[in-house]
Amino acid sequence: MKKLVLLFALFLAFATNAQESYFTMYAFTVLPKDQGTIYQLVNDFYSKNKPEGVTVSLYENHFADAENKATHSIVFNGTLDALGNMYGGEPNDSFKLFLTQLNSHISEGGQSLAGHSTATFGDNSMQYPIQRYYLLDVEDQANFEKAFAEFSNKHTPAGMLVITGTISAGQSPHGENRWVISGFKDFKAALGGANKLISGPSLDARNKAWGELMANFDSHGGVRLVRDGMRVLMGQW
Repeated sequence: MKKLVLLFALFLAFATNAQESYFTMYAFTVLPKDQGTIYQLVNDFYSKNKPEGVTVSLYENHFADAENKATHSIVFNGTLDALGNMYGGEPNDSFKLFLTQLNSHISEGGQSLAGHSTATFGDNSMQYPIQRYYLLDVEDQANFEKAFAEFSNKHTPAGMLVITGTISAGQSPHGENRWVISGFKDFKAALGGANKLISGPSLDARNKAWGELMANFDSHGGVRLVRDGMRVLMGQW
């Protein structure tokens, strides 16, 4: 596979506000000996060259299935205008040099995606550096959006942030067209998941609502899991 062609952007953006935001994505593989260098290159460049109105995030793909070989992703996330402006300019010499240096430490390119977020649930006033991600093949997207919002508005516990959105470009043959990211403050919360953040009647109500949500999806053609994993935020600019 060809190495990363990083025109600007990268994996599923983890927005920290409720405003609709857009992303583009490239995932890539880095050998262990080059991981520190990749972080340093990204930090050095985007600390001085942050695109206006765009958040830049570098992630390590910490847990993944055997077919998902990408070790890292970089995310550019912002409004449609901000991303459009970022893509609109001609790359300057410093950016070309950055790409050359970055590509020299990337062993293999991976999937690239583009799309936007549609809804955010939970307290978005803090960072959630440990994130579980889900790529889904959804038959009835309008029903998914409505039913998932009703569930998440009522049953997203404190200490967790949930974001969902669509994939508009870069779908694999598996047909993923939606994504969900669940963010947590630490590994303990991420490994335990939402049900370990609540107990008693709240947990009972969430489990009941989850069963009803799954039954709803089944009655509207279904929701199929294409891929899931866990990623760790290494840096954000």
